[in-house]
Amino acid sequence: MAAGECILYPCYFNVAYSRTFGRRVPRSLAIKGPVLMDLERALKRSGITYRVEDHHHPAHWTRREGRIIAEWTESKEVLIRKVAQKLEVRK
Repeated sequence: MAAGECILYPCYFNVAYSRTFGRRVPRSLAIKGPVLMDLERALKRSGITYRVEDHHHPAHWTRREGRIIAEWTESKEVLIRKVAQKLEVRK
């Protein structure tokens, strides 16, 4: 991974997960069952360059959700919050 990149996993934004299980945003910003496509849409809305990889979160290795590598030079927490604010609740 190059300098200025951050890894994002769908579990960071899952309202059903506790903080200890991998959620990284407040429940008010989390969504139900996030998938990579949700994160991709949020990153596109934010104008952030990214690439998708077929890797999994180490704690959730059986789920095989994939991950996103975003070009980002600020703190990872700022990126996570920015993406969370752009996520749309699916009906």
